[in-house]
Amino acid sequence: MVFKPPDKIKANEITDKKSYLNRRQFIRGAALVGTTAATGLLYRKLNPPAVEKPKGETLATAPKSTDGDAARNGFTTNEKLTSIGDITNYNNFYEFSTDKAGVAREALGFVSRPWNVSVGGLVNKPTTFGLEELLKFPLEERVYRLRCVERWSMVIPWIGFPLALLLSKVEPTSQAKYVAFQTLYDPKRMPNQSTGVLDWPYVEGLRLDEAMHPLTILATGLYGETLPPQDGAPIRLVVPWKYGYKSIKSIVKITLVAEEPPTTWNIQAPNEYGFYSNVNPNVSHPRWSQAQEHRIGESSFSARNTLLFNGYAEQVAHLYDGMDLRRDY
Repeated sequence: MVFKPPDKIKANEITDKKSYLNRRQFIRGAALVGTTAATGLLYRKLNPPAVEKPKGETLATAPKSTDGDAARNGFTTNEKLTSIGDITNYNNFYEFSTDKAGVAREALGFVSRPWNVSVGGLVNKPTTFGLEELLKFPLEERVYRLRCVERWSMVIPWIGFPLALLLSKVEPTSQAKYVAFQTLYDPKRMPNQSTGVLDWPYVEGLRLDEAMHPLTILATGLYGETLPPQDGAPIRLVVPWKYGYKSIKSIVKITLVAEEPPTTWNIQAPNEYGFYSNVNPNVSHPRWSQAQEHRIGESSFSARNTLLFNGYAEQVAHLYDGMDLRRDY
């Protein structure tokens, strides 16, 4: 390495202050990401102030089943809820930004009405549902754990309805074996879609029996109000026993198909993200262990053991009887 005396350094060779500080922040982040606790530390120390959640429309829900029934069915948990501030300011939603803390800011002003979801493919009654129709389905509160593949987790009080109710309306044919989902593609409203960070639009899929399971819901709200844009407004999938990227946001299209559909992260990195993507502490991501996770909102240096199927094994393990969960990850 050649060192120049100060009087020999040209002005255009001097790193500007903003770039220097950004680089220092990046280096600080890179030094931390190797541990589970780093997620919370990065979130609280390196991110800008939170964006206040826009006021949502209050959603009326059906009367709750007894706590015992709800717990046995996996519909609720007695774990502490993640705060609304954390839920709405720590988001993976690449359509707006790859910066978790930047999604809320980029999503400000996102217009989610009017909104239609077309449901077709191998069905007897293909139908396009307007948002007003979707909000007329009997809404329930479901308190689910959310586990990200990046080793962080939350507990979220969703408002929504079973996907099975919607699918029953269109009457899947006997040839339908899978359900494919698609996010809105509109770079003017979702600015990061103008980049090549992923193949757009975002797509996901489930086996039909997974889609029909009572735990699988279409969420239209959280904390009693309509979904904010950064959390997938106006309607998203929630599959609590799978890693978070399976719960596709801002859905505009659902298609019943005979063959396993393509999914965005499997296209992006097939050796890292499988079709099933069930939470499994015994199957590591190629670049990190999945044995533990950090719960957002807890101490930055805390970690908890990850549960098989994210704690929903009693309800869903039978769906995978006879399967090799290491091969079919």
